[in-house]
Parts: sequence; C-alpha cells; structure tokens
Amino acid sequence: MSDARRIDAVLLLVALVWGSSYLSAQTATAALPVLVVLFARYALSALACLGLVAARAGSRQGSRRGSRRWTRDELRAGVPLGVTQAAVLVVETYGVAHTTAANAGLIISLTIVLTPFLDRTGHPGGLPPAFYAAAGVCVLAVGLLMSGNGFHAPRLGDLLMLAAAFVRAAHVALVGRLTVGRAVRPLQLTTVQTLVGSALFLVLAARELPTLARADAATWTQLLYLALFCSVFAFLAQTWAVQRTSASRAGLLLGTEPIWAAAVGIALAGEHFTPLAGLGAALMVAGTYWGQAVERTHRTATAQKTSVTADTVPVQ
Repeated sequence: MSDARRIDAVLLLVALVWGSSYLSAQTATAALPVLVVLFARYALSALACLGLVAARAGSRQGSRRGSRRWTRDELRAGVPLGVTQAAVLVVETYGVAHTTAANAGLIISLTIVLTPFLDRTGHPGGLPPAFYAAAGVCVLAVGLLMSGNGFHAPRLGDLLMLAAAFVRAAHVALVGRLTVGRAVRPLQLTTVQTLVGSALFLVLAARELPTLARADAATWTQLLYLALFCSVFAFLAQTWAVQRTSASRAGLLLGTEPIWAAAVGIALAGEHFTPLAGLGAALMVAGTYWGQAVERTHRTATAQKTSVTADTVPVQ
C-alpha cells in the first residue's frame, strides 16, 4: 500500500470511529447515568494519555525539550479547552441518549458550517454568499431530520444535538485562537484536556459513581472503546495523518463522519429513515460538503490575496 493510500485509510478509519461513537455512547448511557459515562470516558482517556506522555518523556531523557512534560502554552490552552470540550460532550451525550445515533451524527456535522461564523480570522472580508446558501441547505436538512414521519415538535435529543453543534463550533474556534503560533504539542494538550474533564466529571458524577460497580462487560467494552479509540486513538491518528496530507483532502475524508454514523446506526442498531428524514440526511451531507468546499476556497483565495498585497507594498 502506498503512503498516500495509507494516510487516506487512517483518515477514513478516524471518521468511521467518530461516526460509530454515537451508537457506543447511546449504548453506554442506556446502562449508566450520562455523567458516569463521561467520567469513565475521560478518566480512561487520561490514564492512556499519561502513559503515552511518560513513555515519550522516558525515550527523550537526553533531550532538553523532552524533559519538560508540559509547556506553559500547553497548560494555558489545555485548561480552558478542557472545560469547553467537556461542555461539548455533556450536551452531545445527553442528546444522543434521546435520539437515534444516525440523527446525532448528522446533526452534529452542522459544526462544519457553524465554525466559520464564529472564527472569522480567515475571512476578514466576510463569507461569500454561496456559503450562506450551503448553511441554509443544512438548516433545512435539520428540520427534515427532526420531522420523522411528519412535521411535529422536535425531539429533545435532536434539539440537544443542535445545541451540541453550536457548542462544538465554539470549541473548535477557541482551539484555533489558543494554539495558533504557540508551542503546543497535540499529545500534551490532549492530556491536559482529559485531566481537566476527569476532574470536572468526578465532582459532577460523585453521587452516581457507585453505579460503575454494576456495569457489565459489554458496558465496559463500550466505555473503553469511547475512551481509547474515539478519543485517544482518533485524535492522535488524525494529527499524524493531517501532517502528511493536504488540509483539503483531510477535510474531505474526515467529513464522511456523518455518513458512517448513519451507516452504523442503520446496520447495527436497526435504525431507519423515513422519506423526509432520508431527504434531510442527503441534504445535510451535501450542504456540509458544499459549505466546507466554499469556505476552504475562499480562505485560500483570501490568504493568497493578502500575501500578494504584502509583497507589492513599497518599502518606505
């Protein structure tokens, strides 16, 4: 297998793992309280990350940089990002507990078109009209996904997933603001975030933690999958692959997450789409891909224009 195909395979695997996380979270929250599931997911992730940090530090004992477990930038960025990431997972996990895994994965993909509205650093002149058209398609798609067999009051889970998409978009925008131009290593940043989340959910879930003792092997399997694969592996594999391919190709492959979420929900949980919801699913995938392509093209053109302008300014 060529290097390019190997990288593509890793990115598709990350998208598949993230897409399957909604069904795993739904299964886990059927057996345990949501806050307990989140604490276990964070605590297991933190233990795995700490082990990786210790192993890497041990292999770099002779290096000055390797002797420092965390830099100030990593701590300053990791603490607030740990809080916002925890907020994302709270809303998202409560949402998936009250809707289908397919709907959860499709609605959360709204993050793709919501993030540019919140992070305007790459669009100083504003977003092009085509992007707003794509966002409109996504809004229509959400309405159809929530409709089920006909138009009615939306389910609580769908509304929570819609809120989760807004919170996740804010988190993604904050990641850019806190990490761009700073000495931040992905593993160290992830470790800080998981430690912050573990501390938060330890407090919030303290009264319900004894329920973990009643969890069966199937539930622990789901918790381990969410922690080790959907959190630690997916993030590190994504970082490894993105560093070796173009941002456009990575975005295209990672953007298949909602397709995998729908496929896993239908294949493993017996979920199905009504005609209206099926149309909504198709529009959501089309709208997010369209919006992503428009935003990426506009950002690239703006960066090139800025570079050309800077190069042609006469020196005084």
